[in-house]
Amino acid sequence: MAGIELINIHKRYWVENRTVKVLNGISLHIPENQITVVLGRSGCGKTTLLRLTGGLEKADQGEIRYGESHKTAFVFQEPRLMPWLTVWNNITFGLSKREQDRKKIADIITTAGLTGFERAYPAQLSGGMQQRTAIARALAYEPSFIMMDEPFAALDYFTREQMQKELMRVQKKQGSSILFVTHSIDEALILGHKIVVIEKGRIKAQYQVPETTGERNLLDDMFISLKRNIITTLD
Repeated sequence: MAGIELINIHKRYWVENRTVKVLNGISLHIPENQITVVLGRSGCGKTTLLRLTGGLEKADQGEIRYGESHKTAFVFQEPRLMPWLTVWNNITFGLSKREQDRKKIADIITTAGLTGFERAYPAQLSGGMQQRTAIARALAYEPSFIMMDEPFAALDYFTREQMQKELMRVQKKQGSSILFVTHSIDEALILGHKIVVIEKGRIKAQYQVPETTGERNLLDDMFISLKRNIITTLD
């Protein structure tokens, strides 16, 4: 099986002496070598879905099936870098000596646009460059899937736009498989090959985004129409 298969996933939490149902019968295929975006309002269950898929939590009911080789890395809203380590050492943190191939790490640093900052510390980097370092660290782990939980939410508009372009470039070059959570429709349209709309713990709609040459233009009729459909789904 290629990718990840979620089958009838249910998840509940016990909050203030009552049961809160977060996911209610989610069935979903997450393909390899693509960016699958989970889109929805705050509190709809999208982060819980990502955490279950990445193995950080267990479902109350249902099954998650993985491909033969399953290895997961996470990128969160905050870069979560070690402030006492350089960019190079943050990227290689947790890797065995055998996995710390200098050429491979140098290639990843180039891919992430961090060349020349290998010896810099997190405090010497902009927010965007810190997040690039977090993405480079995930790539160095050589995961089968990268789980990204609103990784650009804390960035300003211009840095966020730049990071979206960087992620698309890196994904295309590396052929990465990514599950990406966001509440921004525009971000979903810019990044997603597949968009999954979640509301109140259920999948309301799924969209395949047609391939385009070059950068995606959200003012194209195709993307305007798709955005209208998503907004209607969420209303």
